[in-house]
Amino acid sequence: MQSRAEVQAMVTESLQASVQQYNYLKQQLQPDQWPRTFENRKLQTVTPAAWTSGFYPGGLLYLYEFSRDTNLLNEANTKLKKMELLKTLTAHHDLGFMMYCSFGNAYRLFGRPEDKAILVRSAQSLARRFDPRVGCIQSWDQVKSLDGKRLLKFPVIIDNMMNLELLFFASKATGEPLYKDMAIKHAVMTMKNQVRPDFSCYHVVDYDVETGVVKSRETQQGFSDNSAWSRGQAWGIYGFTMVYRETKDIRFLQTAKGMADFFLGHPNLPEDKIPYWDFNVGQAGFDPPWNYDPSKYQPVPRDASAAAITASALLELAEYVDAKTSGRYQRAAESMLQSLSSPAYRAATGENGGFILKHASGGVPGNIEVDVPLIYADYYYLEALMRYRALKK
Repeated sequence: MQSRAEVQAMVTESLQASVQQYNYLKQQLQPDQWPRTFENRKLQTVTPAAWTSGFYPGGLLYLYEFSRDTNLLNEANTKLKKMELLKTLTAHHDLGFMMYCSFGNAYRLFGRPEDKAILVRSAQSLARRFDPRVGCIQSWDQVKSLDGKRLLKFPVIIDNMMNLELLFFASKATGEPLYKDMAIKHAVMTMKNQVRPDFSCYHVVDYDVETGVVKSRETQQGFSDNSAWSRGQAWGIYGFTMVYRETKDIRFLQTAKGMADFFLGHPNLPEDKIPYWDFNVGQAGFDPPWNYDPSKYQPVPRDASAAAITASALLELAEYVDAKTSGRYQRAAESMLQSLSSPAYRAATGENGGFILKHASGGVPGNIEVDVPLIYADYYYLEALMRYRALKK
């Protein structure tokens, strides 16, 4: 086991290398392009309207915070200007990812009133998707089940826990408890209906919008409806840790701990602590509702994004638990960061299309972005590095 000083040195080196990599990445982009992945030796970009758009400027801001490199700050500010109009978006729940990871970091660093106003307006837009009959924010307007046989009309996904931070911010910024109350209600319903007794979680819960009754529990991106999709588990650990921070409600801390312990204690977690994209791929008792071909992806793809999200979450969660548990969570986060920072997962400067991490997996059931870099893997990796750098000695 490396010492704290050795891990800190590794963190500093990783951040320095990431500054170089993102200076390279920004040179590959046109002004109207946001990076998403690098696949088949080609940079894949999106518009500001994509759910992933906030991660690139957010990552740039973390790297500016570390390095004071004004080239990265200028790039971040250029992207933010083009994203401001998204504050009125109501088409889906991802406004938290899009706006809080970008403008939230900008406001944290610079305290600009205009960024605060954009965040509050974004929260107002997100709040329009809350339905009091269900007690949740509707993730998507509707979606077909993974087998294509049913239409889910009020789907709520575990990822949605991440967007609640924008609502908590708005209540603090305005003094209006409405947003915080919505976030708490959503978290309670997610804890009740989405988290299983063993603290794994369902990806999707579909509700009857008239009665609030659960119609189905299933998956869109995991191996099977009852399996443990590793990034979904990571969203849960992070999301419930954040909700505990904002509420100090012990129920949310217990849920975050339970989900973290499930992740870290799972017998299928590889030794390097970078999980497979789902903990139950190919296992008996887990029947995929999609055409799974076990020969297609060998070995089973990892998901570096799930590890990065979890590492960042564990570093915060370690602050809220007893000393023994805190040490265990911090050591696990260190192990994940050491693996992610090794040549096995972190790309050399100028390679990997300009992305920092390799071996993330987006949507394996749809054969979408399998074993590729992903912008949100980079974002949470940078956040975890910065959180580790800020740890008290």
